[in-house]
Amino acid sequence: MTSLNYDIKDKLSRITVFEKIIGANLVIYILGWIIWKSQDYARYDSLSWLSLPKEFSEFIVKPWSIFTYGFAHFGFWHLVFNMMILYFVGRSFSNLFRVKMSLNIYFLGILTGGLAFLLVFALMPKGILEFAGPLVGASAGVHACLIFLSSYMPDYEIRLVRINIKLKYIAIALVAFDILGLFGDNPGGNVAHLGGDVLGFYYATRLKAGKDIGKGFEAIMDRLSNLFKSSKKANLKTVHRKKKKHYAGHTKDEFDEFNKQKQIDLILDKISKSGYDSLSQAEKEFLFKAGKK
Repeated sequence: MTSLNYDIKDKLSRITVFEKIIGANLVIYILGWIIWKSQDYARYDSLSWLSLPKEFSEFIVKPWSIFTYGFAHFGFWHLVFNMMILYFVGRSFSNLFRVKMSLNIYFLGILTGGLAFLLVFALMPKGILEFAGPLVGASAGVHACLIFLSSYMPDYEIRLVRINIKLKYIAIALVAFDILGLFGDNPGGNVAHLGGDVLGFYYATRLKAGKDIGKGFEAIMDRLSNLFKSSKKANLKTVHRKKKKHYAGHTKDEFDEFNKQKQIDLILDKISKSGYDSLSQAEKEFLFKAGKK
């Protein structure tokens, strides 16, 4: 049993943050299905406390729905499709980028998709969203991550069935389907998709220019997470730290982070041109360690 417990703990410790998000989506889907089957609820009402309404007057009484809608799915295949892509994206991100930056892109995509949904209905209540229901699904975040990868390293190839396809062509097809979908049976979902697409593209272009636009969002999330952490102040020894030295207006940590990101960019360029297998063992280990931080 000791060996089994160790194996289980070891496997759990290796679960990526995106795999945890996938697990949360699965649990919420099952919970919604149970509520639907056991109570006298319509399917769309089983997770109404998570879904994002299109009416601003309804949104202001449950503002958390601007994020929680990304964890709610009603259709089984909608869930499966989103989670399969999220698994692929998560594996790619864990090897190439910081975990927190990956989460920034995903949740900012969900946020932007939700805001686009609210804005389009507010501006055109008699337009394409007139008969749309509440917004659910992780698609906006998934699209943001896919478009980010495709914009940041457009010539990187992935293998689909027996064909190697560059990410930029997948991005073009994705955006084209989203635009066409505005005139289909799920205009609300496609408005959110396009919001995620725009966020992913903008994030990648700004990051290429040396600006991480998610830093502010990351700082807010860090502060919120710290509220839930127990503070152990009793019997603690006060430690006075030396002030950090500044170089050209930046701390040494900021310089180190900048240099690390530049090294990551060089490796990503190499992957884009010659593929992942062209990396040396040292470069692969560097990416792996960088992705864990």
